This record gives sequence, C-alpha cells and structure tokens, in this order.
Amino acid sequence: MSKQAVEALIKQIEATEGAVADERVKAIVNRIVHDLFNTIDEFDVTPSEFWTALNFLGAGAQEFGLIAAGLGFERLLDIRMDEAEAAAGLSPNATPRTIEGPLYVAGAPESKGFARMCGDDEVGEPLVMHGQVFSEDGVTPLANALVEVWHANHLGNYSYFDPSQPAFNLRRSIRTDENGRYCFQSVLPIGYSVPPNGATDKILKAVGRHGNRPAHIHFFVTANGHRKLTTQINIEGDPYLWDDFAFATREGLVPPVVMVNDPAESAKYGLDGEFARIEFNFTLHKSADSLFSTEVTRARAVA
Repeated sequence: MSKQAVEALIKQIEATEGAVADERVKAIVNRIVHDLFNTIDEFDVTPSEFWTALNFLGAGAQEFGLIAAGLGFERLLDIRMDEAEAAAGLSPNATPRTIEGPLYVAGAPESKGFARMCGDDEVGEPLVMHGQVFSEDGVTPLANALVEVWHANHLGNYSYFDPSQPAFNLRRSIRTDENGRYCFQSVLPIGYSVPPNGATDKILKAVGRHGNRPAHIHFFVTANGHRKLTTQINIEGDPYLWDDFAFATREGLVPPVVMVNDPAESAKYGLDGEFARIEFNFTLHKSADSLFSTEVTRARAVA
C-alpha cells in the first residue's frame, strides 16, 4: 500500500468519531491503530498472520501480566516513574522500585511486627528476613507501615494460583512496630520459568529469548504520608540473577544471604539447625501530590 492510502483510511476512521468523555483515551487508541496499520503495511502482514496473532492473544489473555513483564512493558513503566520522581527532586536514596508481576493476591493475614509465612512442613531452606521501614531521610523509622510480602514455593509456584497449597501460603501482611521493624519466617524461594508452551513462552521463543526468573521475594510497602513502594529482592547466587526475563533485577535489591548456625538464634524462631538470614531496610519517598500516584490500578486476585 502507499502511505497515502494508509493515512486516508486512518482519516476516514477518525472522521466517524464524535465527542467523548475522555479525549486522552481516544487519542491513545487512535495512535495505537495508526502504529499498527503502519506495522501491518511495512511488514506486509498477511490476513492469516493477522488473525493468527489475534487468536493467539485471545487464547493467551490469562497470561497478559506475564507477557507485559516479558516484553519489558512493566520495566518501561518503572523507568518512566523513576525519571518523573527524579525530575521532581525526590530523594535518590529511596529503595528502588521494580515490577509487581501478576501474582499478588489481596487479603493476606495481617500481623504486628512478625509473621510466619508457612507451616513447619514447608519444603526449603529456612529463612528469616527482617529490617526496618524508614522515611526518605533513611533515619526516621515509620511505625505502623504495612509490609506485604509474597513469594513462590520450592517448585516455583504461588498459592491461590496453585490450589495444592494452603490458602495464603507464603503470603503475609506485616505492620511495623514502633521502631519501624518487620520480620518474617519463611523458606528461601527458588527461581522458576513461565508456563511451558504457554502464550508467554511462545512469544519469547519466537524472538529467541528464555522465560526464566531468578529467585525473588515481592513486596508492597505503604505508610501514611509516603508513596507506596512496589519492589522485590533477589536471592544472590541465582544463575539468572542478572538475566531475568522480566528485567526486574536492580542494583540495591540483592541483599546478602547469611547462613546462621547458632542454636540460640535458631531457637528464637522455633527452628532446629541452620537457617538463612536476610536483613533489608526499605526507604520510602514522602507523598508528592504533583506526581502520579504509585497506587497502580490493575486487575488483581482477591481471596
């Protein structure tokens, strides 16, 4: 097709549009259509290729959250938020954000200061993770901040999405104490890959990429008067630590894992033998009304 024919069709379509409640939505839709029309023309996409792609997206709709991460869209949104905060003069010392991923479940049990995230029979290296939540000066502790934490089990599966696990297994919400402290007892997660032969796996293989994630633990951290932090820490030593298919690994989010073999320390947590310890502090930006909200609107599971 000639460029003029493509543009003529776009103008014909836009000429049918009327007044709408949200001009921004209309402008974005029109831009997407414009760019896709030109992509179809420039790559000489056949009707069969077009409908194959559309059918593929329809069948893989349940993996859109993974696809968005795997193709870098979530990382792009994070970079844009980082740059907006930097331009607004927010402190560079806050804990780095990184992607949420599609596996959060609202409603995890809440406790004060400490939480056990699993039963004694959970498979894996015992883990104790603790730290404090600070305001952006890195000195002022934030009491009553909410630390929501979730991670995969020894098979790389998440409760709720894996019906074989107990409800809210490896998911908890912890209110910090008067000194901003939080602590939880769990097991070290492992890395995992996207569902084999699923939509995300097929897209990644089509462009010559793998779908592996390093071992990680997710967090939402919220406190009054501060911007919500969405982040995750990675477990050092994982072979995919800096080769995450979701581009979520960042400097400052790979704390050391210290093995503790002290009976007295183990007894504090009801453990018998060696356990892994991670200490990690969160530092939050203060609220900034002039900036976009960090409360991201997206579909999430609720249990």
